[in-house]
Amino acid sequence: MQTKRVVSRLNGGLGNQMFQYAFGRTLADRMNARFYIEIGKLDSDPLRSYALSGFCISAERMDTGTLRREVLWPDGLLRRLRWLPTLPGCLSYLAEKSFVFDPRAAATNHSVCADGYWQSPKYFEGHEIILLREFQLAAPMTAVRQETAARIKGVNAVSVHVRRGDYVANAHTQAFHGLCSPSWYEAAMQEMALHVDQPYFFVFSDDTGWSRENIRSEWPMHFIEVQPDGRDFEDMHLISLCQHHIIANSSFSWWGAWLNQKPGKRVIAPAKWFNQAAHDTRDLLPSAWQRL
Repeated sequence: MQTKRVVSRLNGGLGNQMFQYAFGRTLADRMNARFYIEIGKLDSDPLRSYALSGFCISAERMDTGTLRREVLWPDGLLRRLRWLPTLPGCLSYLAEKSFVFDPRAAATNHSVCADGYWQSPKYFEGHEIILLREFQLAAPMTAVRQETAARIKGVNAVSVHVRRGDYVANAHTQAFHGLCSPSWYEAAMQEMALHVDQPYFFVFSDDTGWSRENIRSEWPMHFIEVQPDGRDFEDMHLISLCQHHIIANSSFSWWGAWLNQKPGKRVIAPAKWFNQAAHDTRDLLPSAWQRL
């Protein structure tokens, strides 16, 4: 009998790739299948690149040419004609249907190529320990980040993620995602302070200058300077070291908060994740997280 296989197609930034990895890893573990990742979409993306190299992941790599032979049908055709048959020995094409958790996709029990975003913790319930192990850093952090980590551990640290970057630079992206306003961050910090004793806010942002000018708080704040070294996974790890979290509408800070497994953590997220109402985000956040 041929060994079952699961292939996750990666695309997007670090947080998106982690969701895609988590979905495939969970499917493969549940089916006792071999697990692969494929990065053809990233190879042709001028803005994104493979971002999981800093973690202890165990997946094998499958090149795009091999995947095309394994799936048989071109992926563009499969997206339009999902009824196309899968021949014995080939991978079936599993495309995400919507943003809402899909229990049928999660219950898949045959070899597949998974193509989607899969942004719900429900897709990897019961497999958290495996993911926590694989999303550990593969090497020590830089000296500057180690200094920040020591500072975080010395106070009742609350991470605050201010996502701007491509949300501001690209008009289409901004219209789709939207931005959390300074007033929202102020309200979130006030809400956090009602439940957290002596909070110390650590502000993580891809636009530190804007954050210094616009993010205000009556409690202590420390602004994390952006390190132009491409080691975003280390910044995510710093977020996870905090006791509590105020996240942006961003999968990056979603994972930073999720990786923190400290008991009693509080997480505040924006109630409006997308600027457009097309996506139903009911399954995006763990039930214990607060929407504001």
